[in-house]
Amino acid sequence: MNKGGGGIGIGSASIVLVFAVLCLTVFSLITFMVAGNDKTLVVAEAQLVTGYYEADALAEQVLAEIIGAGTIPETVLGVDIQTAWDSSAGAEVTFFNCPISDNKELYVSLAISGGKYDIISWRMRDTDEWAFDDIFDLWPGDFE
Repeated sequence: MNKGGGGIGIGSASIVLVFAVLCLTVFSLITFMVAGNDKTLVVAEAQLVTGYYEADALAEQVLAEIIGAGTIPETVLGVDIQTAWDSSAGAEVTFFNCPISDNKELYVSLAISGGKYDIISWRMRDTDEWAFDDIFDLWPGDFE
């Protein structure tokens, strides 16, 4: 038998096979990590959307109670209602917040005049305070 042939030996095939299995293992781990991160984002987005629509429904109920009451109560359905006079609009402005999540709320403001109301604002806003971050030493902008 001729053992010194010029073809590819068994060792080369084993190295290629080990390399292929290693590549498939790394790609599968990367796929699982990406899928886990996507799931986390989807769950967070679903909670935010659910919270928004719950806050929207609560705001609609509060608005209906305010309209039906004739006068503006201090609290409706556990939501504190505040009122101020807006001289530029010439009307009484009523506003309240419905919580969406730990750091977001639905802010509603209404201009009420003569039994009629106009919605000035109906929007989601952040409740977290912005903090200046100075951990990076940035270029100040001068060429000296």
